[in-house]
Amino acid sequence: MLTLFVICTLVFAGRIVIWALKAALGISKLVFTIALLPVIIIGAVIFGLVHVALPFIIIGLIISFFVQPRRAV
Repeated sequence: MLTLFVICTLVFAGRIVIWALKAALGISKLVFTIALLPVIIIGAVIFGLVHVALPFIIIGLIISFFVQPRRAV
């Protein structure tokens, strides 16, 4: 009986760890996309690296034209 309890506890802990990693990845993607990417692009333009920032701006514009915003459920 103790072995079954240990196995179930390890399975539960493993699932919680996997769920936490997925949540952390999702949050980091959101933070990078919304907060850091515009700052990096603006900084590149300010420091004279327009040839680096311009492809990111063009790709962002193309994606924004074709992607429909998601509705809140």
